[in-house]
Amino acid sequence: MRPGDVLEVTVEKGIYRGLGLARVEGRALFVARGLSGDRVRARVTRVDAGFARASIEELLEPSPERRPPPCPHAAACGGCAYQELDYAGQLRLKEAILRESLARTGAPWDGPIAVTPSPREAWRTRATFHVASSASGIRVGLREEGGHRIVALARCLQISDSMNNALAGLRRGLERRPALAARVSDIRLIEPDTPGNVVACFEGDLAAADAPLLLGLGEGAGLAGLGYLVGPPPRRRHVSLSGESFVASEVLGLRLRVHVQSFFQGNRFLVDALARTVRERTPPGGSVLDLYSGVGLFALTLASQAERVQGVEGGETAVEDAKKNAEAAGLSNVRFRQADVGEALDSLPVERRERVILDPPRTGAGVGTVRAVAAREPEAIVYVSCDPPTLGRDLKALREVGYKLASLELFDLFPDTFHMESVALIRRD
Repeated sequence: MRPGDVLEVTVEKGIYRGLGLARVEGRALFVARGLSGDRVRARVTRVDAGFARASIEELLEPSPERRPPPCPHAAACGGCAYQELDYAGQLRLKEAILRESLARTGAPWDGPIAVTPSPREAWRTRATFHVASSASGIRVGLREEGGHRIVALARCLQISDSMNNALAGLRRGLERRPALAARVSDIRLIEPDTPGNVVACFEGDLAAADAPLLLGLGEGAGLAGLGYLVGPPPRRRHVSLSGESFVASEVLGLRLRVHVQSFFQGNRFLVDALARTVRERTPPGGSVLDLYSGVGLFALTLASQAERVQGVEGGETAVEDAKKNAEAAGLSNVRFRQADVGEALDSLPVERRERVILDPPRTGAGVGTVRAVAAREPEAIVYVSCDPPTLGRDLKALREVGYKLASLELFDLFPDTFHMESVALIRRD
């Protein structure tokens, strides 16, 4: 098998990252967007030791679960992997992938997994779109499936009408200033839980001197605020050009301020259910250590049932948001600290009857961090994960030091995509 070969194969099942598993002479072939039961003509794109990757050249016999995609960009755009899979099938597939990922990493779970579905349109409250400039014009959209080319989107079903309108206005602004558009790589959008009052932020090769020109790009976009990021990552600084840099969302009765540069859960329909589940799985009383605490989503919603809460977060704007949110809510038993999680674990005193919340990025907390958490001998660990393989790796590390998975739930925070969110309650064995 070599790159460029065209093969006729049948997809056995869906696997993580929107791939379908087929086999050719005993070798695994990962077919992008292949669904269980598909008979396809697939072109090999890459060959590695033990497996190869391929894209669908022709759909010979479709899976019985296939349906016409609701988005005209679905075939090319990489933003949605499962638009052609009916929604009940998406939920079954994600549950199966979660179980298989844990089993493959040595942390199998045979118990029930409650699955919480989401509406499939306008669910995002935050999104990043990419910008490409060429002699043929300006493209604003998402990257193509398996590549770097940007697919221009007339409308994205994941975001609200207000966000789509704002994006269209910003695209018109970029088209008016092509030389400036060539220095813009990305556009961040964020809005409150109720659609409207969109705040936008430009990223790219930008400097402070660009501010007056960038301000003109937002004219006619109907924005509540506009800014841009200056400097190299990860220490980019946000510069406000006009209006607000924040939006507000209400979660379980608390009003949370969120900066355009801060992390916050992006599904407007499920954030309440997610926060409520974390609160219900966390034993009341004692102290709570909330690691990767963001703007305080879990720390603040847990404050009413805990003696004290300590949040640890590396992002500067998120910590500023969290402190403001605690102050606005009148919560005196919550503190936030800007620090690397690993360094904080080395210095924070161990609390009696401690509960730990882990909500790391897709890379997971990591074996070193979860072992440091386990060394504190917490009464319970609630792990919020957006990546099944790294969750499995970290659960295995916890099993090896005497902790076991007690419950597992799945939230479809990212419908039509291969992403998923899960909440795992972990206790001492």
